[in-house]
Amino acid sequence: MKRILIIRTSAIGDIVFASPIAEALKRTYPQAHIAWLVEPGTDTLIRPDPHIDERILWPKAEWKALWRDGRRMEVFRRMRAFRTMLREQQFDVAIDLQGLLKSGVLAWMTGAPRRIGLGSREGSQFLMTEIVSRGGDSARISSEYLYLAQQLGLDTGDFMPQLYLDPNVEARALERLAANGVTPGKYVVFAAFTTRPQKHWFVDAWQKLAPTVKQQTGLTPVLLGGPADREAATEIAAGAPTIVNLVGQTNLAEAAAVFRHAGAVIGVDTGLTHMGIAFARPTVAIFGSTCPYSVTGRDNARVIWLGLSCSPCRRKPTCGGAFTCLRDITPEHVLAELQLAMGKAA
Repeated sequence: MKRILIIRTSAIGDIVFASPIAEALKRTYPQAHIAWLVEPGTDTLIRPDPHIDERILWPKAEWKALWRDGRRMEVFRRMRAFRTMLREQQFDVAIDLQGLLKSGVLAWMTGAPRRIGLGSREGSQFLMTEIVSRGGDSARISSEYLYLAQQLGLDTGDFMPQLYLDPNVEARALERLAANGVTPGKYVVFAAFTTRPQKHWFVDAWQKLAPTVKQQTGLTPVLLGGPADREAATEIAAGAPTIVNLVGQTNLAEAAAVFRHAGAVIGVDTGLTHMGIAFARPTVAIFGSTCPYSVTGRDNARVIWLGLSCSPCRRKPTCGGAFTCLRDITPEHVLAELQLAMGKAA
């Protein structure tokens, strides 16, 4: 394995979970050239990683926009050019961590003689030379990627999610915190937002938790999220004056830096929450309709999941919008778990 391409184009949480793969490859093949194919935006999470020699950006959004505008021939032209670029890299191995048709096509485009797919489906299995099932202990964080690494005979080490920061980005994030009167290590990040309502904890729960956390731990609640979360963040912050609302004010890399310097993290099943574990911050992860892991690999990270008979329902809730799996998780329960997490430093 002289030239290796990792394909995991998105999303935030999955890239965090997959992050140990690069280090395992570099540890096993220290002279190899390790590249990672990723979409613009999420690439900022892996850009400072010293184990990755090259980041290749897949302009998926540009291609989709051209397709919507009816410029189909231009899309095909760009696809051919992208394939040519990938083949010129002469990768020996392409490892598809997504296992979807789109990622399988990207692996095929490389022309790599060895194409390894993780749980390949949607037809991508026919584009691979090898398929590794999504095995391992499903309760453990990053389990499927660890299992793949083991099947490939890699030196896995502890195989924990780990992120790296650009010093300039880190400095900007600290400046923003200071401008809002927030001191590094003296705040708790609230990661309250996801793309699916069945993964959201309730507004009134966050509002009740905020002053209690401030009183019991001395940590200032800082709300983080993307531009699309601004309206929901305003609603939460309106009922909790102790919250510092930074939603939509940081890019992804800056948000990662905010997590790195947090005193603690509380969040739902979202990529930002998983950053808390990657940075070994005291973390409480609140799961309801999903439970991607219950074994965090960190003594200072706790998972709350009630395990109701209807959970996990993932994308097909059966509760008519009651989301009892989350409603029955009280602020008092979250605070108790936070105190346990903060009492067990990594």
